Amino acid sequence: MLSDPSRMSTDLGSQSRIYPDPTDHFDRLPDSLLLLVFNKIADVKALGRCCLVSRRFHSLVPQVDNVLVRVDCVISDDDSSSASSSSSDKSRGPFWTLLRLVFKPIQTLGQFLGPRRPSSSSSSPLPSLASTDDVTHHSPTQVLKNFNEIRLLRIELPTGELGIEDGVLLKWRADFGSTLDNCVILGASAVKSHDAAAAAATTTTTLDPNATDDNGSIPDSFYTNGGLKLRVVWTISSLIAASARHYLLQPIISEHATLENLVLTDADGQGVLYMNREQLEELRVKPLSASSASKRTLVPALNMRLWYAPHLELNDGVVLKGATLVAIRPSEQSPKKEASDLSWVSTAFEEPYRTAATMLVKRRTYCLEMNSF
Repeated sequence: MLSDPSRMSTDLGSQSRIYPDPTDHFDRLPDSLLLLVFNKIADVKALGRCCLVSRRFHSLVPQVDNVLVRVDCVISDDDSSSASSSSSDKSRGPFWTLLRLVFKPIQTLGQFLGPRRPSSSSSSPLPSLASTDDVTHHSPTQVLKNFNEIRLLRIELPTGELGIEDGVLLKWRADFGSTLDNCVILGASAVKSHDAAAAAATTTTTLDPNATDDNGSIPDSFYTNGGLKLRVVWTISSLIAASARHYLLQPIISEHATLENLVLTDADGQGVLYMNREQLEELRVKPLSASSASKRTLVPALNMRLWYAPHLELNDGVVLKGATLVAIRPSEQSPKKEASDLSWVSTAFEEPYRTAATMLVKRRTYCLEMNSF
């Protein structure tokens, strides 16, 4: 006997009907696992958006211990400065301009920037967010104020402070406690491929048969053609940039006692400021000395070592012309320790520039001194 097809299809439809599961399996995930995910996210804007998902996320995000803050822009420290003061700053050079870090507001960070509101004041499961029109630019200090457990903090500027010409290499790394611990600067007047550098070297040799590399000796032309002056400018500019960044970090460090590592870098990869747990604690115990000329940390008297190579070819085919490495430490530190251990110099940068630093420290060393400024 044949069954009615229409009835059969109706019976199958009723049997295959899917009913929603009232259990939210996401809620079964432990807080520790969610915090692992949030720590992988790290970016403060993305974490701000996560806060809008649920009450649970909103309560967990402040417990994140790994945070990345990408600064959108840098503006003058005095928002109401006049045109005359701006021109005065420019006359002093870009490294003397008083700057502060500014983080462009996004609506999802409203709960971090404003005061906490009682949940009973609104029927919404989330706190009310400040209107975009009511929010101005916020510093990283304000953005981070409601994070309670930060151990690893990375702040990234939109660009490096030092304006350099295309094709010129300038990188620096500085470690600070309450003052400068050490700084390494790597520069080159030109970065070229192997083929282009070989062609230029052939031309140079033809014009000047006596132009030879004396295993690290600086040629006389280095002192007369502005080479030494340029390296001095690079060194002072890098130290000013590093000390200005250090000064700006003071309120963040004082408000976050859980911090163990702090890195302030830039999107160009020009300069990096590092502070580890011991250095952070040193700054909390011993306040920094500020420069009377501008809002930056006072740079102490320094001992410097300089290595130079007119032509430095790296393994990846990149050639550095006029490669210069400068290692800097305060004069009060033991010179014997510095002479016996240069690992902090050769490992200051990532590849391929780590190789360049390693090659340069094997060459002839030149010692310089600089007064506090």
